[in-house]
Amino acid sequence: MSASLLLVVTTVGSRDEADRIARALVEQRLAACAQISAIDSYYVWEDEVRHDAEFRVLFKVAASAYDEAERAIRAVHSYDLPAIHAIPIARAHAPYAEWVVANSTPRADL
Repeated sequence: MSASLLLVVTTVGSRDEADRIARALVEQRLAACAQISAIDSYYVWEDEVRHDAEFRVLFKVAASAYDEAERAIRAVHSYDLPAIHAIPIARAHAPYAEWVVANSTPRADL
């Protein structure tokens, strides 16, 4: 079951935005869980090296929900070019993996 899970990651510029995106995806059942961490980022933007405080949001997602999760993140993300990437989970505790899939697969009745 583990191969059907992804860790979907994005970064945002404020705690408020991180909270808003995390809550939205969990409420929409596009992620079973979202974790927020404060980070420092160094990156090149418009030919300039920049350094900013950001927040990383890590979502636990059924692989089948990735496209919808990405669309939902892009719809509310404030960056011109948001970093959104998925890391496949090679192995996971089976009952936990089942919980992630059950809680990150959109249901028609919600």
